[in-house]
Amino acid sequence: MLHDNGRLRRARRTRAKISELRAIRLTVHRTNLHVYAQIIDPSGSKVLASASSIEPEVRKELGNGGNVKAASLVGQRIAQKAKQAGIETVAFDRSGFRYHGRIKALADAARESGLKF
Repeated sequence: MLHDNGRLRRARRTRAKISELRAIRLTVHRTNLHVYAQIIDPSGSKVLASASSIEPEVRKELGNGGNVKAASLVGQRIAQKAKQAGIETVAFDRSGFRYHGRIKALADAARESGLKF
């Protein structure tokens, strides 16, 4: 748990800045097995859209939810769901994770699918 404290400290700094901007945020969380993405309203109280590698449609396409391919698929799905909800611009909240690997793959796929951040 000690290792996680630095990540949570970095996450708090990012979230403080995003809440200052009053922007809709795209939050990403990753575990060893899965990757999750949520779009949260500016007040932080309501999830407007979500996608993850544990959804049955995603599980059918992939064997493993904890890799870059899974992350980019989740990125495409979150962008599609955002468009359906009428959201085009978001602030990217990487939850203190480094912008690298799966986090980067998810962000790039969401951008390619038309989400702006």
